[in-house]
Amino acid sequence: MESTDIRSGDRERFAMLQAGLDLLDQGLTVFDADLCLVAWNETFLRLLEFPAEMAYVGATFESFIRHNAALGEYGPGDPDSQVSERVAAAANFSPHTTERVRPNGRILLVRGEPLPHQGFITLYTDITAQRHIEGLILHQNVELEERVLRRTAELENANAKLSRANDENAQITAALRRSEARLRLINDNMPGLIGYIDKYETYQYANKGYSDWFDIPAGEVLGSHVPKVIGDEVYSQVKDHIQLALGGQRLTYEYQMHRKGRTVFARSTMVPEISPDGETLGFFVFSQDITEQKQMQAALVQAQKMEAVGQLTGGLAHDFNNLLTVIIGTLVALQEHRPSAADVEEFVAPALQSARRGVQLIKRLLTFSRQQPLEPVPVDIGRLISDISKLVRRSLPESIAVSTDLSKAAIHCLVDPGQLESALLNFALNARDAMPEGGRLHISARPVELTTDAAVFEVPAGAYAMIEVVDNGCGMDAATVARAYEPFFTTKRFGLGSGLGLSMAYGLVKQSGGGISMQSQIGNGTTVLLVLPLTRPEVGLDNPQDDVALPHRGELVLLVEDEPDVRRVVRQQLIDLGYPVIEAENAAQALEMIAQIPDIAIVLSDVVMSGGTDGHQLGKQIISSHPQMRVLLMSGYNEGINAEWASGLPLLAKPFIRQDLARALRLTDQGKP
Repeated sequence: MESTDIRSGDRERFAMLQAGLDLLDQGLTVFDADLCLVAWNETFLRLLEFPAEMAYVGATFESFIRHNAALGEYGPGDPDSQVSERVAAAANFSPHTTERVRPNGRILLVRGEPLPHQGFITLYTDITAQRHIEGLILHQNVELEERVLRRTAELENANAKLSRANDENAQITAALRRSEARLRLINDNMPGLIGYIDKYETYQYANKGYSDWFDIPAGEVLGSHVPKVIGDEVYSQVKDHIQLALGGQRLTYEYQMHRKGRTVFARSTMVPEISPDGETLGFFVFSQDITEQKQMQAALVQAQKMEAVGQLTGGLAHDFNNLLTVIIGTLVALQEHRPSAADVEEFVAPALQSARRGVQLIKRLLTFSRQQPLEPVPVDIGRLISDISKLVRRSLPESIAVSTDLSKAAIHCLVDPGQLESALLNFALNARDAMPEGGRLHISARPVELTTDAAVFEVPAGAYAMIEVVDNGCGMDAATVARAYEPFFTTKRFGLGSGLGLSMAYGLVKQSGGGISMQSQIGNGTTVLLVLPLTRPEVGLDNPQDDVALPHRGELVLLVEDEPDVRRVVRQQLIDLGYPVIEAENAAQALEMIAQIPDIAIVLSDVVMSGGTDGHQLGKQIISSHPQMRVLLMSGYNEGINAEWASGLPLLAKPFIRQDLARALRLTDQGKP
């Protein structure tokens, strides 16, 4: 009687494992040392479109390859050569992972692993949807109840027959145990998580992937209650689902947990096991790690937010720069007309300084929203860090002390100042997040001569400026540091970071001819080192406060601007430079004036205007019909400019003062773009 009970239990476990295999959405095969089929599932036959009669215990590996070759699965070529080549490769029993594009367009990930005593297990995963960033969705569409009933009936019938021959019991029991061992070996090598929980919320089965996911030895899972295995954090999220599954309901859900210092996500499907009399005996749980999919979704949401910010910033830049053109132009004019009035200067100077800070604010907003193109210029690194440290101090809590150490000698690098500011600010904000209880942030810059240590930054030996950003925060382990610059990689909670800041900083430094290195340890803070090639500062620039005289010979200027206040300020600047001026509100009026007034020598036009025709379209028409006429464009926002004409027409950025306008007019006179 004891052997009968063991046999029945083995058969039930065999039935459960086989049913679980057939429910998987991955195809599976196991071939022995002679390349003969030992185990498979229905998904394997469906994914590779093999006839069901081809799969039986003992079927040769060659028979499946020859079937595919005959159907042209491997492309043009000699079928016999294709078969022999693949059979020879399989006989090596080497681990392999490949992707196959089937004739029907489906993409399969084929992963083979050798088994003890030769033979190998192969998993076939349909990754077509994954390649279209749709994610992997686990579907369990097999009716488990019918399979359990059918398997139970088969085992009961076989048990009745076996009871007639006691001498066969040992052989059958051994065969079942071998089958169970094989199935467990297969399940333990699967990437998915499989478990079985009875009606008392006690584990009766769990594969190796399941125990590894919760970091518990496999032997301690069986017989343990669910909260002990998965922990209170996860149990609080899934306890209601467990009750629904024990009530006979099949369901799919997602949960998150903290694992090895990071937040991970999983999707689980619970499939109840129901007895013939309708009682729920327990349920299977099939789980899958979807952390990477969640990260991609979060990155997509962040990208959409960035796009919205960019659109908003573009409109803001246009309107705000028009306002600043009026404000700065008026304040400069007042300053120049009352140069000796101390009471006027007392109010004008701070107002003008604030307006110019507004110009820089708009540039930073455009840089943040990726609307500002890379514009490398010689930058005084010490001055840039000194300026940004003020912004950093305002951005960090008082519990974080900010200090700087800058070289007394001026150091200059050819880099986009706005992008470099954004990169340094990103490092500072990362340091802030690493010091929730407060700490120290130190930023320094100095000239260095890199020799053998240039290899650390992947740059040639030479003279560089080294920028160092140091915090004493929580730090990172080596694995996190190694991935820090990967796009979309982040250790922050979802929604608090896109994973793009460090990768963009890395791209900026590399594009600028420099390098970057990060050093960090858990509990010992983080040090970020940037090196940028030294350059010479620009010399011979006109002082922005000096008037730039231009012999205008009484040239008539047509000013085209739809904003009356902007038009008034620019008109006065032109008059102060000695130009006679006529005005137009839009492109249509401008074209009428050009046709009627042949004395117009210069057209100064805004780019973005009402009326349907923008400044670039107007410039194109003028150059085509009046090639001797000079055209100067002005704009507070360059997004959407036609690249062909933008490269051929000079563009003056708003806001500007009279000296900027004079220089731009001089460029049009010299024929420079």
